[in-house]
Amino acid sequence: MPEGTDPPRNLTGAAWLLADMSLNIWALAIVKAIGLGYPAFQIVFLRALVGLVLMLPWVLRQRRAFVGLPDLHLHAMRVVFSAIALTASFYAITRLPLALFTAMSFTRPILTMIAAALILREVISGGRWVAALIGLIGVVIAVEPSTLSGGSGLVAQVITVLAATAVVIVTRRLVEAPTVVMMTFYTAGLTLISAPFALSTWQPVPAGQWPALLAIGAFAQCAQFCFLRAHRYGQAAFLAILSYASLLFSTTVGYLVFDEAPSFSFWVGALLIIAATLWITLRRAPRIAAASS
Repeated sequence: MPEGTDPPRNLTGAAWLLADMSLNIWALAIVKAIGLGYPAFQIVFLRALVGLVLMLPWVLRQRRAFVGLPDLHLHAMRVVFSAIALTASFYAITRLPLALFTAMSFTRPILTMIAAALILREVISGGRWVAALIGLIGVVIAVEPSTLSGGSGLVAQVITVLAATAVVIVTRRLVEAPTVVMMTFYTAGLTLISAPFALSTWQPVPAGQWPALLAIGAFAQCAQFCFLRAHRYGQAAFLAILSYASLLFSTTVGYLVFDEAPSFSFWVGALLIIAATLWITLRRAPRIAAASS
């Protein structure tokens, strides 16, 4: 989809992506709070199983959508990359400071834009590249990476970023697939892939922690729906830039839940991120208004 072909769809995609980010950060917050005591595959399995149960009524109503499906290999690729990304991210979030986890996540927009240009042949304007670089500079200023440290969690987050970028690109190739099909393949595939690993390393769950663990699946499944809707309407490159706004979501949750107070440098970086995000999102608004008058 060449840049500028359908601006209103990009704005609709942006709204869905903001919903995805707000839901996903709460799922990650729960994982960070209680996930260190459980193997990553166990949390992935519970997340996927809860999502699959929630989807069953929808799947039964839309069962005709599964007849004669094309591109099964792309669905399989998306499930495999998703399983890698989700497991690695659940491992990383319990072992890294939230700021470092978020900072490394923001290397993904640049990778996504490059992949979108090379693989999807999306036309990316100079303005979007500038906005992405401004946003990335803002992230570096905000999280002060020189003061942070990693370890095995750092390696896991690198894997997360690479696998998640692949998920975005494959999702764009499947943009015509019904949402119910995409989500069913995702949740059922994650359940099947993670089940043997989860069961072999299963840790007992105290009764008081079951609601929180099940909530991960509910939040994440709703976020997945919003993510798919976002990429149905918006360009991958456009949404990659907008994803910088998730730094604000993670910082808010970090402050409210984990007492991680933002520093002055964070606010300087956050202003750059907000400016870049708003500029790239709203700069076409006058044309949209003119076209509708």
